[in-house]
Amino acid sequence: MAKRRARYRRGRRGKKHGFASWSIWKKMAAILGGTFTLVLAAGAVLVASKLSKIETVKLDADKLNISEAPAEERGTGYLNVALFGLDSRDNQLGKGNRTDTIIIASLNRETLEVKLSSVYRDTLLQLPDGSLNKANAAYSFGGPEDAIAMLNKNLDMDIQHYVAVNFNAMVEVIDALGGLDLDITEEEIPYVNGYATEIIKVTGKDSAGVLEPGLQHVSGTVATAYARIRYTAGGDFKRAERQRLVLSKIVEKAQSASLSQINKIIDKVFPMISTNFTLTEVLTYAKDAMGYKLTEMSGFPEDNTTDMLNNVGSVVIPVTLETNVVKLHQFLFGADVVYTPSSDVYTIGNAIAEKAGDRSSGTDNSSDYDEEESYNYDDYSDNYDDYDSGYNSDDYYDSDYSYEEEYDDSGY
Repeated sequence: MAKRRARYRRGRRGKKHGFASWSIWKKMAAILGGTFTLVLAAGAVLVASKLSKIETVKLDADKLNISEAPAEERGTGYLNVALFGLDSRDNQLGKGNRTDTIIIASLNRETLEVKLSSVYRDTLLQLPDGSLNKANAAYSFGGPEDAIAMLNKNLDMDIQHYVAVNFNAMVEVIDALGGLDLDITEEEIPYVNGYATEIIKVTGKDSAGVLEPGLQHVSGTVATAYARIRYTAGGDFKRAERQRLVLSKIVEKAQSASLSQINKIIDKVFPMISTNFTLTEVLTYAKDAMGYKLTEMSGFPEDNTTDMLNNVGSVVIPVTLETNVVKLHQFLFGADVVYTPSSDVYTIGNAIAEKAGDRSSGTDNSSDYDEEESYNYDDYSDNYDDYDSGYNSDDYYDSDYSYEEEYDDSGY
């Protein structure tokens, strides 16, 4: 009897489900996509850990005097941010600090173009308490909330965010970027060296001084000193111009900086920053950071005069407030914007005219800034030969210099 051949039925394969059923290309795409997501998540965690170094402040939106003008009249599709450069020796970034720099930065969300307008710190404006004083008094009296409220009410703006930086943070940023090229005039040299000694005392970062005029590569200490000069012709107007120039050069170099440079800047500078931007907002705007284009810069008020007022000191007077605010809106949001100043602007403008006198524009802008200088610049010329061996603040610092003298007339 023939042997029966054993036969085995091959079992039917069960149908695959999920990841196992995908093609090799789909699997690879999923793996790569998952990896990319993890990298992004890790990046977000890294950014979050870095942002924890920044002092985050929550502001009361009801106290910011946000303009009630129609959106098309105050800029549609724009992010307006108040930038404050503080004179802070101990890294405190709240009220009690003077704002050496007040800048409105306006970002066109569609074109990614950024415009900057300096508000001259000595501009006579109305503070939140209703008094008329220098613009830089608002931050000192009430911190960023009062300063933003002052800008919104006087200028019919919708500013809800701010960034405040200890002015000396600029030193760290510029040094991390490898310095800047600046064209320094003969007139500016003694003032640059004078401010540099004070910055060195505060930061402990030694730097060579400026020996001769002309285009030259300078350190963060010198560039920051250059941005703080107010005693040359043009006074505070020229200082605001210098600050915008230095800021534009920083932005230009930062956009081509390496990751290691950016990381170094973050670690050094973030502890010297205060803001009310949330982490989510920072991440949203940061993704387009390399695409931002700094296009135009201006100063406010464009039409002005200067005067010395009792209990206030040397001030910049808008002539008139309403016409200057119209020009500001057209500069930030386009010349074709149809904008009518609010009743608040007219009321404040009348109060300014009454307090300061109804003077026409065209006064020499430098005439009211000739305050007695307390630097002793002879020390620099006597010691220039020593610069080659390094700038030592103890050798060049004038002990008679009182930085606070610059603010004697500020009304604080």
